[in-house]
Amino acid sequence: MRASYDTLFAKAKGVLNQDPFSGHLFLFINSKRSSVKCLFYDGTGFVILAKRLEKGLFSRINPMYPGAVTMTAAEFALFFEGADLERRFISRSGSAPFVESPAENKKSFSVTTELQTPAM
Repeated sequence: MRASYDTLFAKAKGVLNQDPFSGHLFLFINSKRSSVKCLFYDGTGFVILAKRLEKGLFSRINPMYPGAVTMTAAEFALFFEGADLERRFISRSGSAPFVESPAENKKSFSVTTELQTPAM
């Protein structure tokens, strides 16, 4: 992905019909889904945030929905780490959607003490 400020600005304005000066973060994914670029206006100028994954691919973001997709900050953080967000949109048999973190980020903590309430 060779796009820089002017190209990403033009895509946000022309293709997406959005105002690049709005303060929204615009996410652009290459066709292989191995790298992403984000365009953001911080009030003083444009910022580009880029990432290429060493292993794996970025998740598809709701491939069945043709319109704009809004992500929360937490969902974007998971996406940027390489988590699978496809489960965000599909809930099987009434269960709540679940987003799993990448294997290298999983940590387990053991709880060894219990909370005690003071006696009155």
